[in-house]
Amino acid sequence: MIVNFARRAHNHNWELDPVTRSLLDTDFYKILMLQFIWKHYPKTRVTFSMSNRSSSVRLAGMFPIEELTAQMEHARRLRFRRSELVWLAGNTFYGRRGIFEPDFLTWLERDFRLSDYEVSVKDGQFQMTFSGNWTETTMWELYSLSIVNELKTRAALKRLSEFGLDILYARAKTKLWNKIEKLQNVPGLRLGDFGTRRRHSFLWQEYVVEAMADNLGGNFIGTSNAFLAHKHDLEAIGTNAHEIPMVLAALAPDDAARKAAQYRVLELWQGTYDGALLIMLPDTYGTTQFLANAPDWCADWTGQRVDSKDPFVAGDEYISWLESRGRDPKDKLLIASDALDVDKILGLHAYFGGTLLHGARPEDFQSAADFLNPRKWLPGRRIRFSAGWGTLLTNDFRGCDPEGGGAFDPLSLICKVADADGRPAVKLSDNYAKALGTDAEVERYRKIFGTAGVANVPVLV
Repeated sequence: MIVNFARRAHNHNWELDPVTRSLLDTDFYKILMLQFIWKHYPKTRVTFSMSNRSSSVRLAGMFPIEELTAQMEHARRLRFRRSELVWLAGNTFYGRRGIFEPDFLTWLERDFRLSDYEVSVKDGQFQMTFSGNWTETTMWELYSLSIVNELKTRAALKRLSEFGLDILYARAKTKLWNKIEKLQNVPGLRLGDFGTRRRHSFLWQEYVVEAMADNLGGNFIGTSNAFLAHKHDLEAIGTNAHEIPMVLAALAPDDAARKAAQYRVLELWQGTYDGALLIMLPDTYGTTQFLANAPDWCADWTGQRVDSKDPFVAGDEYISWLESRGRDPKDKLLIASDALDVDKILGLHAYFGGTLLHGARPEDFQSAADFLNPRKWLPGRRIRFSAGWGTLLTNDFRGCDPEGGGAFDPLSLICKVADADGRPAVKLSDNYAKALGTDAEVERYRKIFGTAGVANVPVLV
């Protein structure tokens, strides 16, 4: 699908152009987690809140609150379509059919609703909260983020002429193609689209996904966006996120149970799913402490996703841990997903997918030619590596604005669990700058979990 982005943006004058076109327009792992929540915690009350870590960008000054609420109300009225439920019921995901239970799909069709929400403005920022049963609030995360991001994009587009819009998208397409060219024909490379939550727009994400699928062949393994996977017959990819351990830790009656909650999540998850869906996300309260205290059966899981630690460091740590538990790392999967761009993806693939020779460094790998040079690289994986490419795939308009400035630069916008059954929720992560929760609660959790392996790194996206 080739869209004339400039003409469409220039002629954009209809009353409501929905950002969220379907309830499937979300990360696939949100649907997996929704079934998990429906099955195990249907009556738990959870509040999500949205915040802008790029605080210098005053979102409430870019578009009116009425425009935001119109989009939110449209999303809240959506229901799963019969064709979408048939796809969830009958499609093969990760090589398995029937991962969604019939009773869950019936519930989606008859009873699923998004919760109410509250929105206000404070210090130039939109304040949004979503409170209700966990099953009613969890899906708001992706819808709210994609709505706010696209409304920011539309506000910035309005100030450009049709000629300026043409320049903007010509530059963005050139930037995208330069990245794709670097990735073409790289032996053994595996990467997918993880860019829904902070995308430039729905149509741009669709364009990017189609460009990747058409030009990267088997190296492109799919998209986390369930709607695009359904529409374009692509693999829907994704497993789980931080919200489940955050909620279970908040619900824990004491500190010992709180520390054990990160493993209780895995126990319940492996009772719901299996195979390629058994991917650990160990950094909610710090990867180093997680691995040090993990039950031995955790080493039997398929792999690990790295989200907030330097992926080179985290991958080496995971490999060493697997070896200490008597498992062969070559059989496991390492997924990197934090602030990736093309050069880091190639460097990580070189580092974990083979042996660097004659002083070659990860940053020296810029195209397939470098991987085919026998003096630089010897194929033979240390661990299976895959990249989940997010914001800098679907929203890299840095330097594309013909008028200069950063109006189209991506934001670090998040929507996370604030409390569960009235108890405050916390995320520590492997980066001090990414901790979430009140100062007092964050400090209390750090006393429980420690800070081993935690770094202080600027948050980019």
